[in-house]
Amino acid sequence: MTAGRREPAFQDPHRVGAQGHTLEAAIGSQVRALRQKLDMTVAELAALAGLSSGMLSKIENGLTSPSLATLKGLAKALNVPFTALFHRFEEQHSATFVRAGQGLNIERRGTRSGHQYQLLGHSIGKDIAVEPYLITLTHESDVFPVFQHEGQEFLFILEGKMDYRHGGDAYTMEPGDSLFFDSDVPHGPEVLHKLPIRFLSVICYPRTGR
Repeated sequence: MTAGRREPAFQDPHRVGAQGHTLEAAIGSQVRALRQKLDMTVAELAALAGLSSGMLSKIENGLTSPSLATLKGLAKALNVPFTALFHRFEEQHSATFVRAGQGLNIERRGTRSGHQYQLLGHSIGKDIAVEPYLITLTHESDVFPVFQHEGQEFLFILEGKMDYRHGGDAYTMEPGDSLFFDSDVPHGPEVLHKLPIRFLSVICYPRTGR
């Protein structure tokens, strides 16, 4: 290196994602995804958009902030609306962290029968709703309601032993056992062999009005 000169700084594209979902990174990721969907090479898209291949590579890696004119050129070359390039930045991303014993106690069918429901999280702004529950059955669980709702459900037994009915079949379930089923069929615990019983229930169903 010549004295007094400094090498140009290089920003690792992987560090952009590690630092956060920046606008540049989101635009670059979306441009790359749209290009690959059209089975175009970097050189082909760059030519259509009036850019150099090097500049397009920088954009896709989130290393530069493209001008409005550049974004319009890319949108036209990709045959998408201008706003489509911002789609990944505008997406909602969420995470729910729940410490042991701090799930939200909620009322559902069966609560009055000694079934304790703790909601552990829920999806936001998605077409498919996902609701994970920690369910506890105690000695007070002497009445077994039958559940029936749209979507699908997954059960995983953590503690205890029970017979769980789904339609015309009954399954004896112990710790480590799981059951995945269509929840529009009548289902629910039928015989409680060993209390307390704790199990995870994950319910998935389509949101209405979407």
